[in-house]
Amino acid sequence: MRLHPGGRLQLHDEHEPVAGPGDALMRVAAVGLCGSDRHWLLDGGIGDARLHEPLVLGHEFSGLALTGSHAGRLVAADPTINCMRCAPCRSGRENLCREQRFAGYSGTDGALREMVAWPERLLHPLAEVVTPAEGTLAEPLAVAVHALDLAGEVSGRRVGVVGCGPIGLLIVSLAVAGGATVVVADEPAPHRLSAALERGAQPMTSADVERGELEVVFEVAGEDAAVDTALSLAAPGATILLVGIPAQDRTSFVASVARRKGLTLQAVRRSTPQTFVRAVRLVEQRRLGLPALVSHRLPLAEAERAFSLLAARDGLKIVLELGGGPA
Repeated sequence: MRLHPGGRLQLHDEHEPVAGPGDALMRVAAVGLCGSDRHWLLDGGIGDARLHEPLVLGHEFSGLALTGSHAGRLVAADPTINCMRCAPCRSGRENLCREQRFAGYSGTDGALREMVAWPERLLHPLAEVVTPAEGTLAEPLAVAVHALDLAGEVSGRRVGVVGCGPIGLLIVSLAVAGGATVVVADEPAPHRLSAALERGAQPMTSADVERGELEVVFEVAGEDAAVDTALSLAAPGATILLVGIPAQDRTSFVASVARRKGLTLQAVRRSTPQTFVRAVRLVEQRRLGLPALVSHRLPLAEAERAFSLLAARDGLKIVLELGGGPA
């Protein structure tokens, strides 16, 4: 399934991929759709990366390894291919690699296809109790884990989450599990706010905004209004984590609020290989209510419907199933 410039999705018959040095072949079982896929569909790109040629989307994927040391196992794929040579890579900040390639981004095809050749070092075997759909959640969970790492210890602290899509909901779950004193959630969509409350959050009130007492606030909507809400919720000296991706590649906020409160704004970029491994372990532990996060499971033939649901922000996590998991 390729996305063509202009927002047209089309199924293609193409040659099977060829595994290069260090690669393993995998038969794709399931692919989760993400807000960044929504940007490609509706905005024709993300930030300064634009869609010029048909692209296979999909970076949240699991499947059956066909070759390599994990052959015959269900694996979750880390979608980020880092150079492993630059200073950020050598210092454990691989998510900041300037030469990285990312599945379903720019010129690197993603996983909305039956077979993928992917670096074997980025394939992580999953316990037998994990379903392919759950395996797709390792990637967004890794982003949430990385965001929590950047925020520091949340135990005993007052936390806010502005924007409760799948990654926002995962941040809510991690903050609650991490012992946050309170987790305040702001989300305009009733079904997503309800999901946040079920995960232990409490709804934002006007009193929360007036008091501005939260010590850590995650902005996960990618909208200026959400950033302003995060700043209003924040206590003096608090940290704001910018997780959302703005559609127009620009973020603006009320500078006087940020300045007078002495706030720290921390941008969050994807995740590291280490956080991905931790996310895989969390998926296997099945303690974060991950199955409930998957609201729609559709076959690849219904990809257009799946993307329509994604565009409308209907449901929570939409997963396309290609049927390539273990028998």
